[in-house]
Parts: sequence; structure tokens; C-alpha cells
Amino acid sequence: MAQIWNEPWFGLALTIAIGLPILLVILTEVLAWLVRREHPAAKPVRLLRNLVLPVGALLALLSLASNSTVELTWTRVVATAFGFLVILLVLSSVNVVLFGNPEEGSWRERLPSIFIDLARLGLILVGLALLFSWVWDADVGGLITALGVTSIVIGLALQNAVGSVISGLLLLFEQPFKLGDWLDTGAVVGRVVEVNWRAVHIDTGNGIQIVPNASLAGSSFTNLSQAPGAFLAEATVKFSTDDPPHQVLDLMQKVAAGLPMRQRSQPIESSYAGSATYSISIPVTGPAEAPPAAALFLAWLWYAARRAGLALDGDATDPVQTPERLEAAIAAVSARLQLTVADDSWLPAECRLEQYGHGEIIHVPGTIPDAFRFVIDGAVRLSAPTPFGDVGYLTLAADEFFGLMALSRQVDPGSVVADGTTTVLRITTSAVDRLISEHPALARQIGRVIDLRMQTAREAVAALGIESGAAGA
Repeated sequence: MAQIWNEPWFGLALTIAIGLPILLVILTEVLAWLVRREHPAAKPVRLLRNLVLPVGALLALLSLASNSTVELTWTRVVATAFGFLVILLVLSSVNVVLFGNPEEGSWRERLPSIFIDLARLGLILVGLALLFSWVWDADVGGLITALGVTSIVIGLALQNAVGSVISGLLLLFEQPFKLGDWLDTGAVVGRVVEVNWRAVHIDTGNGIQIVPNASLAGSSFTNLSQAPGAFLAEATVKFSTDDPPHQVLDLMQKVAAGLPMRQRSQPIESSYAGSATYSISIPVTGPAEAPPAAALFLAWLWYAARRAGLALDGDATDPVQTPERLEAAIAAVSARLQLTVADDSWLPAECRLEQYGHGEIIHVPGTIPDAFRFVIDGAVRLSAPTPFGDVGYLTLAADEFFGLMALSRQVDPGSVVADGTTTVLRITTSAVDRLISEHPALARQIGRVIDLRMQTAREAVAALGIESGAAGA
């Protein structure tokens, strides 16, 4: 009896029995390592471990036991499946090598996914044709010829439609814009929220505008996100011809400087065009910020112009600056400070009502307060500076003072911002000095309030685990 190891199939069977488990164990460890690192090569390795190797081993075993005289055998079926899996493995590996980690700005990153899908489909069809030709001895030449002729006929019939699609795909390949960019096509201005092989979806703020890629490819457009300078919020306003131009320009600069969406590293440009017309260009952080920045600037300018006595749009009237309101505000201050009628008879000449819009900066951080202020209605927020931005620590409502550091003529590092439309009574520093000289106890009261607010500011900042300068507004 012949020894089993002398059989021609013994060596291959022994190799499969020992080598397959070893390879599966090695690939399992490699796959786990790739998955932990989220590497794109994990997909082809998983396919190799789970399908290609087992089916290949099965094909090898069946080939040893197959009967070559049988026309249709399980060997051919398994060989077909194995060949298809090998095609998928090769395509997956090529995809990882070429497009797994494309460099930013390279052609591999810009290449539209539909081109990759079409190339993958073509390679699969060619691979299947060769597979059926080798395994089943099929004549695929006639089929390929028929498909080629059919493709030519369809291409000629649909050349206009296909041409627009191809032009759109070429636009995607060039990638003159990306998701999040702002485009000005002439007919629409907005932010790109989706790009596919057929169209670009642009958010205009009033809905989604769908622009075909072919339309963009056949016309010019502006990518606002690739502008050489900052994005600008622009506004044109008119004042009275009696208003001094430089005073108006300074006011516009001051109002624009307080906008929260302003880009701090770029200068604000303002100019006088004659006939009481002024223009301003405010650098903002992005195209989306330009419309709200312009709207907020115009709103704040309305309040600021009336506080400065300038006639925005030719109107210098101030609805809060009336004798009755001023008298009522001074009476509230007298009651708050417990002053007699004789004591405050000279106060009206030293006081003025001011109104601020929501979010306006009443006290600029790092400056000496120019006056005491008393909240008539609305509220203000006090903030302390930190390396990571201002931290709000106190909100003052009606019948509260701020700007107390004006008493000692010291710099207040904190800021004061209007919380909603707010009306305050501005009291000059000289008036407060006179009140203190007549009522020394008032100085002690103001000192206690300053100490209390500084302590509140330190506690608010300490609660965040950071350090800051003291604030005492």
C-alpha cells in the first residue's frame, strides 16, 4: 500500500491545513491594529481574511478532488467566486493606495467620487469578462463589441445631456470652491452646503438655491471665501450738513469698533463723500457676518448719534432727552443717595440722559470711566478680563450706579455692556466730587461698593480656574 505522504495531493493539503490558520491569526492581529488606528487599509485586510483566503483554500482543495471530465463542476463555481473576490480585493487595495490619505489640494483629493465609481465599475466588468473567459471558456468578444456600439449610439443621442454632466464633473475636479465657501454667481449669493455630480446647493439665507454644475462651468462666478483681504460689511449713511465731518467719522469709527463680529486685525475704513453722505467698510470674520454687522452698526449708530447730538438722516431729536424725564431721573438719584432738594438743585446742569442699544459697549475696558452713570431703565452687564476673554460677573438693573472708578481717576480693566435697550443718567465726575465734598459719607459708600464688586469679579473668575485683573466698574 502506497504511503499517504507520497500522494500528489498530500503536500498541498498539508500546506493548507497548517498555513491557513497561521495566516488567519496573523491577519486578525494586523486587522485589529489597523482598526485601532482607523487606517483605511483595514477594509481590504478584512476582505482578505474573511473571504479571499477561505474561498481560495476551498478552491485549492476542490481542484485536487475535481473530476476534469465533468463539464460543470463545483470547482468552476468556487473559482468564479474566488476570482470575483480577488477583483474586489485588488480594487479595494488600489483605492487605499491612491485615495486612502490624499494630500490636501492634490488631484487625488479633488477627483470627484463619481469618476472613481465609474472607473471601479469598468474594471469590475473587464475583470468579470476575463474571469468568465478563463473559467467558463465563454466568448465575451461579441458581447464587448455589442456594448461598444450601443454606447456610441447612446452617447450620440444624449450628447447634450451627457456634455452638461461631464462639464459639471470637470468643475468638481478643478474644485474652485469647497463646502462652506461663499459664492457670488451673479444671480445668487450664499454659502455652499452641498456639492454633488449634478448641482451645487447654496444657502442664501432665504432657502437653498440649487445651481447646476454645468451653469457654473459655463459662466463666471466669485468665490468670496478666497478673497485676498478681509470680508467687508459696508454701509452708507447721511447726516446733516451742519454736522462736522470729522466728528461724524470719529463717531462711526467708534461705533464700528465695538461690533462683536469685527475682525480685530484689520482696520476700519470710513470716508466722507460730500453732501452729508458717509460710507464705512468694516472687516468681519466671514461673509455670513456682513449683513448682520451692517444692520447692527446702523442700529447702534442711531443711539450714538443722538447721544453725540448729531443729526443722523437729518434728524437730531432725542426721544429720551426731555426736561420731564431728566427731572424724574435726578429725583431718583436724589432718593437713592438720600439728598435733600436743596442739595441737588444744581445737578441738572451736570447731568444728561443717554440711551444705548442692546450689546453696545458703555465702558471700553482698559480706560478711565469718563463719568458716573445711574441706570434708569434696562440693565447693564459687568465683565472682568481674562486671557480667554471677558467673564460676566454682575448684572445691574434700575437704581444702580456704575463707572465708580471715575472717582479715583483709575483705569477700569473691565467692560460694561448694555443688556437690552438701556437708559442711564450720566453724571459728570466734577458733580460727584462736589457731592462727596458736601457728603463725605458718600465716598465711603462708593468705596465699599467698589470693593464688593472687585471681590465678586475675582470670585467669578476663580470659579473658572483662571486668573484676571480686577474690575471695579
